[in-house]
This record gives sequence, structure tokens and C-alpha cells, in this order.
Amino acid sequence: QEQLVESGGGLVQAGDSLRLSCTTSRREIRNYGMGWFRQAPGKEREVVVVQTTGASTFYSDSVKGRFTISRDNARNTLYLQMNSLKPEDTAVYYCAATLKYYSEIIDYTRMEAYNYWGQGTQVTVSS
Repeated sequence: QEQLVESGGGLVQAGDSLRLSCTTSRREIRNYGMGWFRQAPGKEREVVVVQTTGASTFYSDSVKGRFTISRDNARNTLYLQMNSLKPEDTAVYYCAATLKYYSEIIDYTRMEAYNYWGQGTQVTVSS
């Protein structure tokens, strides 16, 4: 059973930056399609960004141009660099990993696509 360990959340002001990390323990991260999702209070979990093993990437419109996903294969770590944070970015952020293959990247935006989930890390952006 894979375990995803997240870190990097916190309380910041609008306009600040944060970097989230997610580390795999059983398999090399290069083997996984990966995603970041978030869930704000009272709302459904939504996709932030996903990336296939081939490095195809999909960003939600709400974060495009501000957030960047990246991987360090040597460290088996996925990152989410979040710049120009807004109060509406406040949520619990989850990383997810999948061994399933989909021909269309849009399929990686569905939560059902993922085998494993991290425990979540809180990001709070004050105005």
C-alpha cells in the first residue's frame, strides 16, 4: 500500500507564496500519474492540477499562471508551487497518485482515477 506524505501548508497573507510537497514511499514517483486537489469548507473537492507520467499537465483555470506542479524523481517528491495566493485558495490540499493509465489527460482530473491519497495539508490565505 502506497503512502503519500504531504507537507508545506500554513497561514499566509494574500499575495504570498507557499510550496507544498508530497512524497511517495513504496514506488518511485515516476511511475505515477499525480494530482493536487483541494477542498474548501462546505465545498466539494476539486482538481487543482494533474500530471501524467509523461509530464502532460492540466491546470484548473482558477490557478493557471499562479501555481506550478513539478517532480523531483530522485527524491520521489511532487511539489506544488503556489504564488500570488488569494483568500479563495484557502482549502485543505491533497495529493493523489494513480497507477492507472488514461489516454486523455482530462480523465486524470477525476478523483476516481486515483489509487492513493495523502492526508491533506491546510492552506489558509488571509486578506
